[in-house]
Amino acid sequence: MNIRFLLPLALALSATAFADVTIEKSAAGATVKIDGQLFTEYVTLSESKPILWPIMGPNGKKMTRDYPMVKTEGETADHPHHRSLWFSYDKVNDVNFWAEKATYASSKKDASKELSGLGMQKHREFTRLEGGKDKGVIVSVTDWLDGNGKKVIEDERQITFSGSATARVIDFDITLKATEGEVVFGDSKEGVFGVRVPTSMDVEQKVNKSAEPGHIISSEGLTDAAAWGKPASWVDYFGKVAGETAGIAILNHPSSFRYPTPWHVRTYGLFAANAFGRQAFDKAAQPSEHKLAKGETLKFSYRVIFHVGDDKAAKIADAFAAYAKEAK
Repeated sequence: MNIRFLLPLALALSATAFADVTIEKSAAGATVKIDGQLFTEYVTLSESKPILWPIMGPNGKKMTRDYPMVKTEGETADHPHHRSLWFSYDKVNDVNFWAEKATYASSKKDASKELSGLGMQKHREFTRLEGGKDKGVIVSVTDWLDGNGKKVIEDERQITFSGSATARVIDFDITLKATEGEVVFGDSKEGVFGVRVPTSMDVEQKVNKSAEPGHIISSEGLTDAAAWGKPASWVDYFGKVAGETAGIAILNHPSSFRYPTPWHVRTYGLFAANAFGRQAFDKAAQPSEHKLAKGETLKFSYRVIFHVGDDKAAKIADAFAAYAKEAK
């Protein structure tokens, strides 16, 4: 048992009882269970990218939106490229890995240029699927291909799963590798590590206007719309899920590229960390284009905590302090 892993994570989970994690191959990819109950499934291809869906919280309720994988009553049906939990970006050598064909389906203009610029993330292989008494790990390799099937870049993602009675935790560590040649990441708000929160949790409540709105809070004390585009060590999005208060916190590890990341977090339910969009978030800022020479790498690390209660009840500030001390 990895004591160095357990001690800081105890704070993040606000509990000392750890659960058995099992990971098994499935028709879609790999399922992750906590004490025999479904936590999530790694889906190797959902339209144009790998995703995690569904994601079940510690209360047994779904913690991300179902659409567009399935249509569920009471959910919004916007932004079909927002698929539960994913990692992608708009401008990678001018290839758009963020959007997909359905994104432009209702466009009133000719979208042929946009459609020709779309890429896809093709799962190559799992190199590790391993459960355990206190955590489980998936390691995979993904090729990023342009519209002609030419490889642009690849990634290795290590995803670690754990849980307790009050929280479910996903550590998402991803290394981008410029294996084919120079790679340029342009400046755009459309990225990078995203979660689409349940409609019942979002701030705007367009579906049920009489419902209690959710809220966004950042480590800098910024709330709701004010948190958009601003750097922070962590952000928590909380609200009602099946009548109970629950939340999703994303923590950005200090070793991650351009920490603390700006946040593309929206009151309608998008929740994303994006280190590439500085000028997109602030027109007065310098462009944040970043180049990787062939052979160079770029690493991002996030911890996602699906928790009971709001950020204070879940002690998210304490969870980040513990996470920040972990070596990456």
